[in-house]
Amino acid sequence: MRIRFWGVRGSLPAPLQPSQIKAKVSEILRLARPEDLADKKSRERFIAALPSWLCGTFGGNTPCVSLEDDGFDESIVFDCGSGMRGLGLSPASRRSKYHVFFSHFHFDHLQGLPFFAPAYDPAVSVNFYSPNPGLKDCLSKLLSSPYSPVTLREMPAAKRFVVLEGPLSLGPFDLSYQKLSHPDQCFAYKARRGDRSVIYATDTELKRNDLAPGKKSEAFFRGADVLILDAQYTPTEALQRRNWGHSSYDLAVDFAALWGVKRLIFFHHDPDSDDDKLRKTLSSARKRAKAIGCKGMEISLAEEGLEITL
Repeated sequence: MRIRFWGVRGSLPAPLQPSQIKAKVSEILRLARPEDLADKKSRERFIAALPSWLCGTFGGNTPCVSLEDDGFDESIVFDCGSGMRGLGLSPASRRSKYHVFFSHFHFDHLQGLPFFAPAYDPAVSVNFYSPNPGLKDCLSKLLSSPYSPVTLREMPAAKRFVVLEGPLSLGPFDLSYQKLSHPDQCFAYKARRGDRSVIYATDTELKRNDLAPGKKSEAFFRGADVLILDAQYTPTEALQRRNWGHSSYDLAVDFAALWGVKRLIFFHHDPDSDDDKLRKTLSSARKRAKAIGCKGMEISLAEEGLEITL
């Protein structure tokens, strides 16, 4: 299976400031050696080897993650944030059928749907899924006047609305879901193919009591190969923003370590967290994992364009 990240932010961030761009250029120049600048080929090699955060950013689009698999000519999509526009414009990810699962209906997880090009193709089918019985009504309100010039009914793609009542199978994937701690009801999704699994758990506020053995979350999260998890705040920010529905990176590390997750990916980055802060958060999280004796879990940051193959 292939996991692709199209949007990773909790809300649209401010554009890069000139000082931030200059800082990236300064760091690139610091890394360059005379031999890296000798000719066109050496410059291209040098640029190709630079970390992605120096050549761009971790990303500014709101949540959208896709799941694909060889031999399954359909795409599973988690959330319709602004990153969904890029998914729809990607020739490599173009499919005749999309299965779109909503974690919840806050605007940052919906705003890309009106700009999803395949929804305007009558040869395409788009199936929408949520445990929320108001699924169709929520989308109809989003795509209506005065918020949108195009209604849901006017989108030419064939559409189907599925209110989830339990696990289901799509092609080679078995999917299940679990409620998260977030205002207005939010759900995590788990996709399993054979002995491999990925969990998409955006927008959740982890608390210390979530680390108690025997919690119902154990069966859902234990042993996941990839856990995409809300880690929006530092510990201090989390204390200041209790009940906002988002997690701190230290609790995200403790939670994933407790359930034996193999790879933890921080997701739903705060719009006020620039690249430098995100990299510092990652460094602190890795130190946290080491301090609690967790040696086997890989920790990384969600980044637009990142692709993971399991």
